[in-house]
Amino acid sequence: MPSSLVLIPPATRVTANGHGESFDVRQSQTRTFLCTLLITDQIEQESVDVSIWGSADGENFGTKPILMLPQRFYRGETRQVLDLTTRPEVNFIRAQWDLARWGRVAPHPMFVIGLALAEVPAFAQPAAR
Repeated sequence: MPSSLVLIPPATRVTANGHGESFDVRQSQTRTFLCTLLITDQIEQESVDVSIWGSADGENFGTKPILMLPQRFYRGETRQVLDLTTRPEVNFIRAQWDLARWGRVAPHPMFVIGLALAEVPAFAQPAAR
């Protein structure tokens, strides 16, 4: 497994709710990832909720996310840790995004986003004395 995953490719323009492709995380050494959400463009009076969902088989992702990133309204970067060490049943993950708009100018929300995960390396164990 690569040490990083791209759940939402950089500069992905989203205008409706959706989800990305699933990724197999069974080969992860630490099962711990630093998630980085980058928003590079948006319009006013809208929000995006990005979450990560887990699955045992890669098909059924259940009814609740395993990680919910903070709701965002503007451009910027958000980081959060995804720890799968307590979720051994999770073999696949995928990102999902939900958009909301309350403005009157444009009828549809629009964000340009990307979500990358970098595997957190294991800490070195102290030498026994």
